[in-house]
Amino acid sequence: MLEIILLASANPHKIEELRQILEPFGIELKSTHDFPGGVEVVEDQPDLEGNALKKARYWNQLTGLPALADDTGLEVDALNGAPGVYSARYAGEHVTYAENVAKLLRELDEENNRKARFRTVIAFVDGANEHLFEGSCEGTIIHVPKGEKGFGYDPVFVPNGYKKTFAELSSEEKNSISHRGRALKNFLELLKN
Repeated sequence: MLEIILLASANPHKIEELRQILEPFGIELKSTHDFPGGVEVVEDQPDLEGNALKKARYWNQLTGLPALADDTGLEVDALNGAPGVYSARYAGEHVTYAENVAKLLRELDEENNRKARFRTVIAFVDGANEHLFEGSCEGTIIHVPKGEKGFGYDPVFVPNGYKKTFAELSSEEKNSISHRGRALKNFLELLKN
């Protein structure tokens, strides 16, 4: 079993979320913060799979460590799957989470169909091998943000079967049902085998 994995991300929320999920498996998580010589990989691929692979390949080659990268998108049915691959920069480059959420809510203002899903694709590159893992979580976009936990679109996303947003759930509850948690479970199956 691997002891150290590099997470190809500098996002503190994502690092903490993944650390909580991987810690029980005895895996030490490094991040791009631990390797200041690297550059931020431009996410310019047309899909989540391409962005995740691009980041994992770069950080694996730079550090020699097995690298894990993900790309996540919120796909809203009424918006034909948008924001999708552009979720992090939906309201423009270098915007806040709140600005992205505000744009989403404006676009859904008169919309009755508020079905959506979070979808995560994780790429794992350990030199010779590349693997992709996917996880998704179906839910609904509410009209007003609720909750202080989580990040991104969490305050407006209520997963199916719940009455609370991702931002109102404990990290343990969220990780057990989230898109990223599900993709990571598939990844952990690879590690076990």
